[in-house]
Amino acid sequence: MSERAKRLSRRNFLLAASAGGVATAAAIVAMQLSKWVLLVTILAFVILLGFFLPPVSIILMTAPILYPIITTAGFDPIWFGVIITINMEIGLIHPPVGMNVFVIKSVVKDVSFTTIFKGVIPFIITDLIRLVILIAFPILALWLPSRM
Repeated sequence: MSERAKRLSRRNFLLAASAGGVATAAAIVAMQLSKWVLLVTILAFVILLGFFLPPVSIILMTAPILYPIITTAGFDPIWFGVIITINMEIGLIHPPVGMNVFVIKSVVKDVSFTTIFKGVIPFIITDLIRLVILIAFPILALWLPSRM
């Protein structure tokens, strides 16, 4: 590992170990936003992150900050996890980057990006409809976990 990588990993560890995430969460909760405005803001932020980052990175970066916020707002953490997962899936296929679109392009070289992005539009629309349904009816995401 290079010296620069070692320095960055030490710095990132110190940032993660500090109370920065807790302070950020406390500041957001102190804004006293409506829980639905807060949810839409979080979803917009996560979908933007999904344009450029894989889901594991998004979860590792945002979970320590978002968990106290969503529990304070009164959302169920399991339901929120389902919603965020669907949101990250949308980010993976949505333009401008859409990392999964690049995977498709590398497999099927004779198809243009324009054609691939046009083919992804129905999936984006159905994912958005599914997201709205799960937000409107949380029991759909919570029924099976409640049986365990």
